Amino acid sequence: MATKRDYYEILGVPKNASDDELKKAYRKLAMKHHPDRNHGDGAKESEAKFKEAKEAYEMLSDPQKRAAYDQYGHAGVDPNMRGPGAEGFGGFAEAFGDIFGDVFGGGAGRGRGGRQVYRGNDLSYAMEITLEEAADGKDAQIRIPSWDECGTCHGSGAKPGTKPIVCTTCHGQGAVQMRQGFFSVQQTCPQCRGTGKIIPEPCATCHGQGKIKNNKTLEVKIPAGIDDGMRIRSTGNGEPGTNGGPPGDLYIEIRLKKHESFERDGDDLHCVVPVSMTTAALGGEIEVPTLKGNAAIDIPEGTQGGKQFRLRGKGIKGVRSSYPGDLYCHVRVETPVKLTEYQRKLLKDLDDSLKKGGGKHSPNDKGWLDKAKEFFS
Repeated sequence: MATKRDYYEILGVPKNASDDELKKAYRKLAMKHHPDRNHGDGAKESEAKFKEAKEAYEMLSDPQKRAAYDQYGHAGVDPNMRGPGAEGFGGFAEAFGDIFGDVFGGGAGRGRGGRQVYRGNDLSYAMEITLEEAADGKDAQIRIPSWDECGTCHGSGAKPGTKPIVCTTCHGQGAVQMRQGFFSVQQTCPQCRGTGKIIPEPCATCHGQGKIKNNKTLEVKIPAGIDDGMRIRSTGNGEPGTNGGPPGDLYIEIRLKKHESFERDGDDLHCVVPVSMTTAALGGEIEVPTLKGNAAIDIPEGTQGGKQFRLRGKGIKGVRSSYPGDLYCHVRVETPVKLTEYQRKLLKDLDDSLKKGGGKHSPNDKGWLDKAKEFFS
């Protein structure tokens, strides 16, 4: 007789795995190896793995069985040695129902009277903010859709003077039994869509929904250091659930406006600093912008275009960062324009003087000429 594999090994979880970790692992394996999803040559192997995962989760999801298995191994949960209460399935039934809800299009829970309970859909809201607002954070107000009880039918969905009736297909259960291979699978009732009731005469105001769509103002706190593409979750502010199900969540997606001076790279900032030709040649001090005002930079004599200066701590302190990033200033040497005749003569004289000095005044000239000669040769 073949030796059984370890249940934890089958599910791919450690022995100290939580109930949620067990459930997630089983759901993943069950959906992967379910017989209705696997046909052809590998069908038998998939069915065997499905049954193996099912057995492992059945045992480990029950606290008593798991304790017995942890202490005695497979002998502790042998069917021929089960003690009182060993026939219970514990958390297996819950996960089993959830899995087939995903496989066959359900995904709902169970509410009062057996009706299907659905969580509301999540909503997404794009918020555009400036770089300064992202760095400092802000309190904002946004308008989002909300759903209120219909004042005409008071939430019943039925025309005043009438009432919903019990669904004749599922008899108010909100679900029906369907055969899927060798399984009997529970699905949402196609007639009432899980509500367990039918409305013969819908309310003219809400069209049978029992609620009407409005708008509400929501206060949102934007944390300092937030970056483009990050999301803020506002729990419970999505669409309402069905049959008493929980509402979905609202996700606020951050979009940074393009800044005139800076580009953000994580916690660092980059900016291009124009430097006059004479300042680049002779050196001097210039002022550069930061998010907190201006800062001074000493430009060394003979600074070339593309030179980079780093100002520590002048970037942004990210949401998860302990220290702010840096500001990188990239020098762009400006060529003077709209010269007067006198200025043109001065530059011509300067150029003649520089040429007489040879290559010592042009540090990049010789290297460029050498490369050009190699290219054309």
